[in-house]
Amino acid sequence: MNYLREKYSMMIPKLKYENSNFLLLAGPCAIEGELMAMQIAERIVKIADKLQIPYIFKGSYRKANRSRIDSFSGIGDEKALKILRKVSETFDIPTVTDIHTAQEAAMAAEYVDMLQIPAFLCRQTDILIAAAETGKAVNIKKGQFLSAEAMKFAVTKVRESGNDNVFLTERGSTFGYHDLIVDYRGIPEMQRNNCPVILDITHSLQQPNQSSGVTGGQPQLIETIARAGIAVGVDGIFIETHPDPANAKSDGANMLQIDLLEGLLTRLVQLRQVVKTF
Repeated sequence: MNYLREKYSMMIPKLKYENSNFLLLAGPCAIEGELMAMQIAERIVKIADKLQIPYIFKGSYRKANRSRIDSFSGIGDEKALKILRKVSETFDIPTVTDIHTAQEAAMAAEYVDMLQIPAFLCRQTDILIAAAETGKAVNIKKGQFLSAEAMKFAVTKVRESGNDNVFLTERGSTFGYHDLIVDYRGIPEMQRNNCPVILDITHSLQQPNQSSGVTGGQPQLIETIARAGIAVGVDGIFIETHPDPANAKSDGANMLQIDLLEGLLTRLVQLRQVVKTF
């Protein structure tokens, strides 16, 4: 959407946006360490620069929503947030991370350019208000249990708290106990809020609530989900990627192997160009 070219630069000043390509939010699920984060960021920055895709590095400083108490949750909040700051300063790119309580908003905002509200928390008024009051851009993930239309209330909470820098992210809707489905009718519905709408092409393929307590996934369908999203006009793509998903400490079952990222993004850019002709 052409109007977003100017709007992005105001919402996230560090964001490089020189054409009408889709926005990319990408990185590991969780910050596992500095070397890992820097290596992933370096690879994605090179791809994004080559394809002229505006890019925001994504990494969670802590994973609060875990199925089991022994699941990896993080390396320490401050340590991980400092790594996110270093990524931003080293590569001159904006960063985004999740927050889980209202009290975390101000803390995280000192280190990153965008605060992300997890899907399960998208109705939590105190979190939305606290995120809005930091003045940072706010990315709200649509709850698996909500309609696209209902997300207008989350947007309104942020805007009425004095912050117009709001994004929405589609990440699938609950379909039975162990599956999610993307209803692409929700993309234009959420765009009616006059804010960028992102499609999470990895979490949409999760298979939650497994008996093992470890979330499953269908990464072989990542490109299918992404192509359909580009076709219906999403403003951006959210993707978690890792050099070795099988050994990632969080959400490895639905992440993209990073060696496959450039090919995928190249094809999506080509598809975007075709879609823009209609």
